[in-house]
Amino acid sequence: MTTPVTIIGAGLGGLTLARVLHVHGIPATVYEAESSPAARTQGGLLDIHDRDGQLALKAAGLHEEFLGIVHQGAEASRILDKDGKVLLDEPDDGTGARPEVPRGELRRILLDSLPAGTVRWGRKVTSVRALGGGRHEVTFADGATVTTGLLVGADGAWSRVRPLLSGARPEYVGTCLIETYLYDADTRHPASARAVGDGSLFALAPGRGIAAHREPGGVLHTYVTLRKPREWLDSLDFGDAAGVTARIAAEFHGWAPELTALITDGETPPVPRAIHTLPTGHRWDRVPGVTLLGDAAHLMCPSGEGANLAMYDGAELGNALAAHPYDTEAALASYEEALFPRSAAAAAEASRVHALCLDDNAPHSLVGFFTGHGQAE
Repeated sequence: MTTPVTIIGAGLGGLTLARVLHVHGIPATVYEAESSPAARTQGGLLDIHDRDGQLALKAAGLHEEFLGIVHQGAEASRILDKDGKVLLDEPDDGTGARPEVPRGELRRILLDSLPAGTVRWGRKVTSVRALGGGRHEVTFADGATVTTGLLVGADGAWSRVRPLLSGARPEYVGTCLIETYLYDADTRHPASARAVGDGSLFALAPGRGIAAHREPGGVLHTYVTLRKPREWLDSLDFGDAAGVTARIAAEFHGWAPELTALITDGETPPVPRAIHTLPTGHRWDRVPGVTLLGDAAHLMCPSGEGANLAMYDGAELGNALAAHPYDTEAALASYEEALFPRSAAAAAEASRVHALCLDDNAPHSLVGFFTGHGQAE
């Protein structure tokens, strides 16, 4: 294949695609809006699954590097009720089925595996238009343009490439997250550190919850979850960190103090995350010269699958293009034929798990999911 591939977005999916293409000798350029690899922090830990994310890393020839950044012990998970009672405690069994790694380190491994100049930083896409014959013109914020014979939208939830294929737009699902951090937790916040344990914590009740990860260096990374209308979230003044923290903490009145301290003792300003999804089963008709991967294709509720699927999409697309070196459209059709049912099943499962975390029987519904016994009594 000699047609260069233009990839919009240097997230994990776009970078995995670029790497797999490089392994097969196919040229690619990645355009990224961020000004540099260090322009912002890349989030916390990701659990990388052996059924998809790890397969993608193997296709990229990076599995050994991946194993070198695994945060040992972080596969542990526990479920608590609002009083701090432990309902389920699963230790890290060391099998490596879903080891946790820092997202930033994983991205670094992918970036380091690409030839210099593959990623063009500071190239924010403002518009994309079809030129006919499978060719497209991409316009950037500085007015520069690039024309491509094969365009891949790996540009996330609010993709600029998606409208070439689909009129679908992300919709708010009625749930918001508020993100906080505690540092040096074992020394400075020992009760909260004990509650979280070695890996992940889910403290749940109907309509609300506190989830936390233990990250390297004694960091506790917390996501407060609330079922609220978008108007409620928009009414919060996140410029007033203390006021917002008080409003959020009030939603957890009467909860165990070691849990509410994950909110009230937060050492960074609270950050809102409104959860949006694309329709379950989102798909499109084949359009010459363009396709999507990751959140641009199948934005879904947080469930631990998003990064894994994006990387798997990238690897599968790269492999399809390598398998059809003289027929790009056959490659894209083959990729999408497998993509649509795979992402539809994952999105349906993500929605189900999300509902279990907040339904009227929470936290027992999630305990039942973990143990395979339905909704536990």
